Formats: sequence, structure tokens, C-alpha cells
Amino acid sequence: MPGLPNSVLKRGVFALLLLAGLAGCSTTDTYEQPVPVPDIEATAEFEEIWSMSVGDGHDGDFLYLAPLNAGERIFAASADGELYSVDPENGKVIWENPLEDRVFSGLGGDANHLYLTTENADLVALSREDGSEIWRKSLPTEVLSAPQSNGSLVVVQTIDGQVLGFNAADGEKRWQYDGSVAVLSIRGAAAPLVGGDVVIASFANGNMIALSADTGQPLWQYEVGQPEGRTELERLVDVDGQPLVVETALLVVGYQGKLALVDIRTGQEIWSREASSLYSPMIGDGDIYLSSANGELVALRGSDRKELWVQDRLAWRQLTQPMVYGDYLVVGDYEGYLHAVDRKDGKLVAQLEFDDEGIRVPAQRLANGNLLVFGNSGKMAVFQVKPQD
Repeated sequence: MPGLPNSVLKRGVFALLLLAGLAGCSTTDTYEQPVPVPDIEATAEFEEIWSMSVGDGHDGDFLYLAPLNAGERIFAASADGELYSVDPENGKVIWENPLEDRVFSGLGGDANHLYLTTENADLVALSREDGSEIWRKSLPTEVLSAPQSNGSLVVVQTIDGQVLGFNAADGEKRWQYDGSVAVLSIRGAAAPLVGGDVVIASFANGNMIALSADTGQPLWQYEVGQPEGRTELERLVDVDGQPLVVETALLVVGYQGKLALVDIRTGQEIWSREASSLYSPMIGDGDIYLSSANGELVALRGSDRKELWVQDRLAWRQLTQPMVYGDYLVVGDYEGYLHAVDRKDGKLVAQLEFDDEGIRVPAQRLANGNLLVFGNSGKMAVFQVKPQD
């Protein structure tokens, strides 16, 4: 990766090893091999509505190319530059546009544009109508997370902790915030959260920071994880999932850190409990669901955070963020299996081998209620989860 200092290169390489082999280790855990796919007594099934191939998907790179679920359209890109606009109802391709660039991030968007970043560290704005290029700006270093926009401001976060804001109309740079860089970090893709007047950014040192959307100046800071231990590995903390907005608060979780609810205006902690995860938490009917870094799925009652159940039969399988789908939770894993879990008791009720190259990005709920899944090989499909007859 030309243009990166050696320290960043070394950190990126080592973080790859961490996520491939050590993700989930806490200061007291020892690394364990992922458990085999469990045998289950299925009471539900994944019913495919449609499927298609999006180029070569991640094309062997450790990326997070999540499609953009834009309501009336799905926009998806592959690492090798294939860009599609798709009808979510039937999978019909509205338009496709082969890009000359290698794509490095998933797609972001607003009412006017799509946004992505390239392997050569460019931020590119594209037309939603046909995928043609509108403007392009050079970035200091690569960006793994999808650019985020509120319609007037586009924000990206680089792999070395810089947060940059650009004018959505023409790409003019408006501000830059330089966050501190940890010695080691998980190679993740925590996208900034962009509101009308505030930007929330999460960093590899375990901090979540609120920035002014107008100026990029810091407003408050919250510590999601506190480094502890003697070795750099023991002291590794990170925030790799975008916080969830819960009314006037943010629900955030960190690796070797905690799950916390934080006031979005002041950064004051409302409550917290110990947790370790690489993905955002999920909320359904007031309860909180978490894919722990060790592969356990955990359900907590929202009112008092009492543990409702723990599903440990997927231990160390590098689960995605759980997605609520009716009475079920759906997760993907590193071997490309989809798993459905009963939300009442955590029992595994359905599984499907979807993509033998793995699933890294979480499933998404479409406006019509169906489930959008994107595999590492570029296979994209829409499912319903139904009880078996």
C-alpha cells in the first residue's frame, strides 16, 4: 500500500492476524479453534427470494463491502469495481457501471449521490441515476468504512484515525480531525455516525468522540474501553461498530471494553456493563442482542440489562452483528453459514451454507421486511425466514 508509513503497515498486517486468529481473546481468555457447525433440529428455514453475483465480492481482500440499502433501490459494489443498482423486490438490475478503480469501502449515500473510497485512497461521489462520477477527492490514507452523509456533509474516517468532512455537492474539504492512533488495532470498519449538527466517530484507542458537523471541533469524549495488562495484546481495545441511536442516546460496545448507553448531547454515561464485541449491538422490542467477540450470542433485557440467555454453540465462529427478523435473530459466520436463532430462548432453529468464502458484513432488513445478505465472494441474496411446515 504505497504512501503509508511503516508503523501503519505493520499495525495493519498484525491486525489482520488478530482478526483471523485471535479475535475474541480477552485478557483472561485463551484462543480456541472455532467450533464446527452445530447439528440442530431445524424448526425454521431460509427461503430465497432472489440472488445475484456482484463482481468478485471482496476479491480475496479483507474488506467490508456492505451494500447500501436505500429503500427503493439496493446499491452494491465489489472490490474489482463492479457497481450495481438493483430492485429489492425481484433482484432486477436497474443499471450497472464497471469502475476503473479498485473499491476499498462499502457504499454510503444520500438523496443525491453514492459515495465510496478506492484502494488508491480517493473519495468518489457517484450519481444514483447511473453510477457516473460526480467528483473525486484525494484522502491522506485508505478508508475501510463506508463514507457517511447527511445530505450536505460527507464524512470519512481513515485507517490511521483521521476524520475528514467534505461538502457533499462539490467535494470541497471543510474540516479534518486527527484522532490518536493505537499501537495495535483490530482491522475493522467503524463508520462515523453523521447527524445534522454532530458527527460521532469511534477510534482504535477505545474512545468515542462527538465532533461538530460544522467545524470538526470535538464536543465530548467517552471511553468505551480502557487498556489494561502488561502486553500490547492484553491492552488492545477498539471500537469497530457504529453506535446505535436510541432516542437521545447512543448504544455502543467495544472490544475488551463495555456495552454502554451514552447521552448524545453531553457524552455522559447512562449505564454500562462489561462486554467485548467487534460489531454494533442490535435492539429488538426493547431487548439488546450482542455478538460477543468469542462467538457467543447474548440477549439482555433492555430495562435492567439482565441476561436473558446465552447461545454458545457458535463459539469463535466470528459472527456478524445480529439482525432482528421477526421472532428470530440472524447472523453470518466466517465459513459463510447463516444461522437463525429464536429470540425467546436463543435456540438455534435454522442454518444455511450461503457462501463458502465467508460472510463478513451483517445482514440488513429491507423496507419490504425481507433479509438482504452479502457474502465475501460477491453473492448477494434476499431471504425470508419462515417456520417449517
